[in-house]
Amino acid sequence: MATYTNVSYAVKNISTGGSTVATISSGTLGVASLVVSNTSTSPITCDVYITRSSVNYYIVKGATVAVGGSNECIQGNRIVLQLSDILVVVASAASSADAWVSGISVV
Repeated sequence: MATYTNVSYAVKNISTGGSTVATISSGTLGVASLVVSNTSTSPITCDVYITRSSVNYYIVKGATVAVGGSNECIQGNRIVLQLSDILVVVASAASSADAWVSGISVV
C-alpha cells in the first residue's frame, strides 16, 4: 500500500550553476508549488528544470523575478517527478534567490 506524505524543500542562496532542490531517491513526488524569490536589490532571472536520464526539461527559462518579488513557477497542476529525477533551480546572479517547493511524496 502506498504512503502519501506532505513534503517541502527549501534552498537558500541559489547558485548561477544550478542548485538541486530535490532528488527523487524512492517513489514519486507530486510537486504542487515551486516559488522562487528574489532576495537581492536588482531584478534577476531564473530557470527551473527537471533532469531525467541526463536530459534537462525546462519548466521555465529566463523568467524575470522583480526586486523583492517572487515567481511561482509551478502552480495549479502537479508535476510528478519519478525515481532518479532531479529538480534544479538556477539564478542569474549568485546568492540572489531562494526557492520553496511543496508537494506530496508517494512511496
